[in-house]
Amino acid sequence: MGKHILITGGAGFIGSHLADELLKHRYSVRVLDNLCTQVHGPGGKRPEYLNPDVELVTGDVRDPEAVRRSLKGIDAVYHFAASVGVGQSMYELARYTGINNLGTAVLLEELTRKPVERLVVASSMSIYGEGLYRGRSGAVYETVERTPQQLRAGNWELTGAAGEPLTPVATPESKSPCLASIYALGKYDQERMCLIVGGAYGIPTVALRFFNVYGTRQALSNPYTGVLAIFASRYLNDRPPMIFEDGRQRRDFVSVRDVARVCRLALTTPDAAGRVFNVGSGRAYTILEIAERMGRVLGKERLRPTVTGKYRVGDIRHCFADISLARRVLGYRPEVTLEAGLEELAGWLEGRIALDRVAEASAELAARGLTV
Repeated sequence: MGKHILITGGAGFIGSHLADELLKHRYSVRVLDNLCTQVHGPGGKRPEYLNPDVELVTGDVRDPEAVRRSLKGIDAVYHFAASVGVGQSMYELARYTGINNLGTAVLLEELTRKPVERLVVASSMSIYGEGLYRGRSGAVYETVERTPQQLRAGNWELTGAAGEPLTPVATPESKSPCLASIYALGKYDQERMCLIVGGAYGIPTVALRFFNVYGTRQALSNPYTGVLAIFASRYLNDRPPMIFEDGRQRRDFVSVRDVARVCRLALTTPDAAGRVFNVGSGRAYTILEIAERMGRVLGKERLRPTVTGKYRVGDIRHCFADISLARRVLGYRPEVTLEAGLEELAGWLEGRIALDRVAEASAELAARGLTV
């Protein structure tokens, strides 16, 4: 076997696919994961999809002893351990901050005592807030936001200072962060903490800003996971997907198999150290289009998506990736088309049972005034 790799949070959706990718290229893989109930269900059992060649350490990234034990004999670390979900982060502040911020600090303290050859941290598109926009004159808008009054009136699109419509364009890594949720703040902290400590202690560090990752193994019963898994959960229970605003907000959807490949490239590319990369497909789709496509591949076209006309605090209108930096430096080329990715996901979903908690999660947000 080659180098010994640790993936924190590696029993989850993206981490388990990365483990497969690394094993395929003859790395040895260890995973540290707390197997939390919200993602893995009750019982804390090893996921059936986790490759049997992966060594699993069940423990919490906030526990120094568990982290210390996991790092023994390790050459490089992928830090994926995090609580995921914009909406939930706005009322479970202590839990999200504890896992995402404190957990990263605990890992980094251990790495200062035993530096590794490379650290790759999972960041998020959420740190951008709104994506990049361009006005009629060609001027670029980096920090434009929607007002509460505008949202309450159902005016969803972004406008310039004079009220002129703005056109969304692909968002590069150079765009300034605009942190609209506790989750976004935590992911930005994870990214910056890793790059700062990596620079100080001579640990070559790479941050990957994931856009909307989809594919097999997503937690179907977690109402705060990726949007495609949430839609799938609704369809599997013979219910229509619920869509905020008018459904025309645009996002970048990237297959988890492409994400696993770019994660491996971040480990092996010398020029990646100290840099931040967008990881997306480089294409934009509306949320309504994605819901309808999901319905077609599952044979549920009769269940028309329900467009609620409501908005969630912390949501943004448009954001999709400029992946030219990852193409140039990492040699990243997305290979899985949306059509092929959805067909693969549909095949995996066949016969699966999903506990639909979308209504419960929506009620939780509404009770706190986080949906309007």
